[in-house]
Amino acid sequence: MEQNLTDRSFWKAFWESRKKLIFYIKPNYVFGDILAKLIAEKQIKNAIELGGFPGYYATYLKKYEHLDTTLFDYFIHEGLINQLLEKNGLKPGDINIIEADLFEYKPATPYDMVLSFGLIEHFNDTKAIVETHLQFLKPGGVLFITLPNFKGINGWIQRKFDKENYDKHNINSMDLQLLAKCCKDLGLADIETYYHGKFTVWLENKSEQGTMTKAFVKAVWWMVKLAKIIPFPNKTLSPYIVVKAVK
Repeated sequence: MEQNLTDRSFWKAFWESRKKLIFYIKPNYVFGDILAKLIAEKQIKNAIELGGFPGYYATYLKKYEHLDTTLFDYFIHEGLINQLLEKNGLKPGDINIIEADLFEYKPATPYDMVLSFGLIEHFNDTKAIVETHLQFLKPGGVLFITLPNFKGINGWIQRKFDKENYDKHNINSMDLQLLAKCCKDLGLADIETYYHGKFTVWLENKSEQGTMTKAFVKAVWWMVKLAKIIPFPNKTLSPYIVVKAVK
């Protein structure tokens, strides 16, 4: 697939520029409640996180749900992964690691659950990138995908103050109906697509922004918080989109 909006050099620079990369992952980590329910309902024993370096969810699921977890990415820095594991009371080798190209790798065994967080929106062909997940998934297994919602206020902030990062995202993929159709066309069942999370905004290049920009973004955050408008998940305010389906 040549329609990816990023390359290895982008991700290398992205991760090397990140501060506070290593931290203790709390039990209430975002999406943790949804994952715990799915794992209990489907009796999931193993899972693979695609495009997930440095492996926050592979670590989370190993630590709190005691799954046999695998991290798959085409940029891997084992030293950072080991630091993350040790920070969370785990040891090197507690999660499996595969460094490979998602579009060339052929998995030897399927998994009970396949997850990705902020991956599919970096490709122009949404259906094709979702389909790559399915080769890792056993029949009856659970597909769990999340992506940012840049079609609301947070997206406006990204476009206004970090256009370079915004342009690395396929905004058209952030559509509940499109995502549901992709899953249906791929033969998946029990499909759910929905907005998730309380209002928040962020900037990947926050450290590079001036005082005025930081103050403006913070003011937007406070105005919406104080107004307490539209408390339920929605397109305008929710920061994430969730996709769930069964193979």
